[in-house]
Amino acid sequence: MKYVELLAPAKDLATARAAIDSGADAVYMGGPSLGARATATNSLDDVRKAAEYAHLFGARLYMTLNTIVYEHELTEARNIAQAAIDAGVDALIVQDTAYLRMGLVGAELHASTQMHNATPEGVAFLGRAGFSRVVLERGLTGEEMRAICKATDAEIEVFVHGAICVCSSGRCYMSRSQGHRSGNRGECSQPCRQTYDLVDGGGKIIRKGAHLLSVRDMDMSAHIGELLDMGVVSLKIEGRLKDEAYVRNITAHYSRLLDKALATRPHIKRGSQGHSAIDFTPSPAKTFTRNGGDYVFGGRRSGLATFDTPKAMGEPIGKVNNIGRGWFVLDRKVELHAGDGICYTHEGKLYGTNINTAEEGRIRPNRMECLTVGTQVFRNHDKAFHDALATTRTRRSLPLWLTLSGTTEGITLTAHDEDGNKVESTLTQSFDTATKPDTALANIQSALSKSGTSPFDVVDVKIELKGDVPFLPTSVLNGLRRDVQERMEQERMAQRPAKNIATEDKSVAYPIRHLRGDHNVVNSLAREFYTDHGVEYIDEGYDLQPDLTDVEVMRTPYCIRREIGHCLLKGSSLREPLTLRHGDDEYRLRFDCKACMMHVIKR
Repeated sequence: MKYVELLAPAKDLATARAAIDSGADAVYMGGPSLGARATATNSLDDVRKAAEYAHLFGARLYMTLNTIVYEHELTEARNIAQAAIDAGVDALIVQDTAYLRMGLVGAELHASTQMHNATPEGVAFLGRAGFSRVVLERGLTGEEMRAICKATDAEIEVFVHGAICVCSSGRCYMSRSQGHRSGNRGECSQPCRQTYDLVDGGGKIIRKGAHLLSVRDMDMSAHIGELLDMGVVSLKIEGRLKDEAYVRNITAHYSRLLDKALATRPHIKRGSQGHSAIDFTPSPAKTFTRNGGDYVFGGRRSGLATFDTPKAMGEPIGKVNNIGRGWFVLDRKVELHAGDGICYTHEGKLYGTNINTAEEGRIRPNRMECLTVGTQVFRNHDKAFHDALATTRTRRSLPLWLTLSGTTEGITLTAHDEDGNKVESTLTQSFDTATKPDTALANIQSALSKSGTSPFDVVDVKIELKGDVPFLPTSVLNGLRRDVQERMEQERMAQRPAKNIATEDKSVAYPIRHLRGDHNVVNSLAREFYTDHGVEYIDEGYDLQPDLTDVEVMRTPYCIRREIGHCLLKGSSLREPLTLRHGDDEYRLRFDCKACMMHVIKR
């Protein structure tokens, strides 16, 4: 049997629990520091509590330590990593190979996407060098992913939803090129979401003040079965800075898709247990989204960017068909409510407002600035949907079987679950004989069948009493039931899923002999690791260099030329070289048409 998981993000303990309740088989969250989302940190105590809650359902908890580690931080990094493992974390997601040389005990290490895992050779090496799992680069085609899966025995994890780093992950130094904030240190200033002028070799402005590097979000809803068939074991949702509503909605959506895909694949099973009762209809369009697609999964293409705005537009609800004083009508029927948020663009500028009323097709918003007939309108806040999310309770439950045995001189309630765990609670006191045995037995059955506020659903109650039927007050039965449920909960929370701890094969050679600055080797342990695996020259990491002038700060499968209809392979009149300009920052663009990659060089 092969096991797969739906992996959800969590910015804090409450969101981690919500993700598990909504159907996640695993959750990843930040620890006290050294994560790629510097503002999404958690205490080790909260990490421990999240791990315990995950383990209750046989799910897993991963902690992100996915930044590069400076020399003076090595001791701190090791202490945090070992403390997290001791607290119950099932795996650490890391970028820096230094963690392989820290002597961590019981550490399952996952190679973060920040390691730019994009080739069969590179991923195969990581699988033999001590990583049990490799998280793939987001800018890969389906064929490239398939080739990687065939090349390694390491587990493969891929992103299926959320924001995309337009740059090859872990190879972006654009934020550092504009100031001290580094994406490899969890402090990215998101320069890819800024506006730029596109200037040709003659100084002509081709595009002015557009979000030329801002790409749409990822939504792989249509490809879950394909990913499973190619061997992917973990389907990852992006969003450690997203709110709980987003995590609940997107997790529930992909949980349903995964269950549907597994229904026709009996050889694959989910890695956790329990049933999530979702009492709302999940929809990716209802929470934060930049109108996602499958990025380059189906091949390099245009239509990936959102030049007008980097913000979440939400779901398209129609175009303006008629307009009057303080109102407008759309070209289609759609149920809208007072308090809904809508937005639209006009001449490259984003406008947003709220709806006051929506009656008989006439929509009256707070403002209608620059709204004209033909304007495409989006709903970026569905009040009814968010109200439903806020008021509904998503519950995840586990099946439990109970057996009551004993006599009038004492009784024992035994509970067991589907994983073979068994607990019991005993009362040695004497009980009166029931004057109405049938009524007493029915009362026992009813009281023990309740689940209360526990995470269990009692699916069967067996009564195996000997001799006279004792009269058992409802309070006694409820107390016994609660006791075994609490004991079972503690039993399950104390358990830890099996780890897949890989060992380092020092005989395997790294595919590259010369590591340039973009590999970002910044400490002695990482340098030792690569040297032991045959690397002969290691340049100083870019994050240690004060000046990145003339350095390639971004590499991406997204191509501005292709996006604006000037692909070099199809012919273009634009004069080279093309330049991106933002204030005092300028970047020269170089196009590798053979590899279909765009390179961005700081000028």
